[in-house]
Amino acid sequence: MKITRRTAAFGGAGMLASTMMGHSALAEQGAFLGIGEGLEDFWLATDAYIFGYPLVTMEMTRRVFTNVAEPVGTRAPMGHIIKLRNYPDASFRDVTAPNADTLYTTSFLDVGKEPWVLSVPDMKGRYFLLPMLDGWTTVFQVPGKRTTGTGPQTYAITGPGWNGTLPEGVKEYKSSTNIVWLLGRIYCTGTPEDYAAVHKLQDEFKLVPLSAYGKAYTPHPGKVDPSIDMKSPVRDQVNRMDAVSYFKLLCELMKSNPPSAADAPQLARFARIGIVPGQDFDESKFNVDLAKRVPEVAFDRIMLQFKINKAVKDENGWAFTTRTGIYGTDYLMRALVTAIGLGANRPQDAVYPTSQRDAVGRKYSGKNKYVMRFPKGHLPPADGFWSLTMYDDKYFFVNNPLNRYSISARQSLQSNPDGSTDLYIQHESPGKDKESNWLPAPADGFILMLRMYWPSETDPSIINGTWTIPAAEKQG
Repeated sequence: MKITRRTAAFGGAGMLASTMMGHSALAEQGAFLGIGEGLEDFWLATDAYIFGYPLVTMEMTRRVFTNVAEPVGTRAPMGHIIKLRNYPDASFRDVTAPNADTLYTTSFLDVGKEPWVLSVPDMKGRYFLLPMLDGWTTVFQVPGKRTTGTGPQTYAITGPGWNGTLPEGVKEYKSSTNIVWLLGRIYCTGTPEDYAAVHKLQDEFKLVPLSAYGKAYTPHPGKVDPSIDMKSPVRDQVNRMDAVSYFKLLCELMKSNPPSAADAPQLARFARIGIVPGQDFDESKFNVDLAKRVPEVAFDRIMLQFKINKAVKDENGWAFTTRTGIYGTDYLMRALVTAIGLGANRPQDAVYPTSQRDAVGRKYSGKNKYVMRFPKGHLPPADGFWSLTMYDDKYFFVNNPLNRYSISARQSLQSNPDGSTDLYIQHESPGKDKESNWLPAPADGFILMLRMYWPSETDPSIINGTWTIPAAEKQG
């Protein structure tokens, strides 16, 4: 058994568990971890790592996404609108668990100096949503078809310290942090005709600083920092940081991206190891011998939430939660969503059931064939759209002969004679007559994610528990 997995399970209660041990027990566990004395500080540091994981990941994502001179592909300088013109493909590594159902229309903003004004065109009834995330990954506002309709609309995104007057017709959305990620999604069927229609809408979006609102404005080119790693996935870049580097960055970020008032009790504990909001990290209070072990064990604790967090439901091999977008003080859940699905929406906008194993607990493998059967009238109940996405074991898309990364109603799914619908999940084609219902899998391990955008809030509903996801059952 890996030491990290064992210690994650043993230390899941963090500081509380360690303070209940006697000195000999602490010394024994410290020796097991290879850190000697200081086990209490070790678990405290893993708590701090988990607490800061969203903010550090958001900053590292911002650096990669904005480290270009002009918009190109999925990247653009701060304050520019990124307009994805096609679905991501299997080479995409900018964020984990991307989708192949919407065209992202996004931007990173610094609202610390002045507000930014977003103007949205008439979306003509098309499904879209524009979640706005603060630096801690909280979705603080989400205009879109569900909440504000599809007519023209204009918003000023303001920072935590801004007080002023806005032009008539401009609605204020206040962020608690200077970092803001506008992570817009516009539904698209993926046909050439629909791509063109969405591209036209994207080109009508406008984003300007408040001082330029109503005036001619040309976005400033970005500055490229050659020291930034533009190739490694952001999650890998975060996870390979030692604890000292990590906590230095966290403390620096908290100066302009303050934690919430509800975080005060947690932060009071972290002062013991040199972490105080608004101040530089005080290394003198931190045992540097813990620097390499803390990130490894803390990340294991994060991923362990799939099994032990009560807010994660498990049905037929599918794990999901309705605690996304707004996390309160559930720091482990916030970190888990950051790790596997950075940018997740509020549950009223999307629920993301994820399956790593079949209904009897066996890991998925492309060597097997699986079928998901939906009874007549019981396809996923969503007022926006639904899709089933295939990922490899690191939550990235998988190359396949159809270039199909998700399957949904837009594939013109074929029904069985009794009205039920089968989805075929396997590596090889199930046959030409069934390819409309085929989600190609890799030859080895994989992960499934069911997206339900604007999930029904009346029966049947995944939110109130009146709709259950069918298992992906191994055949033969």
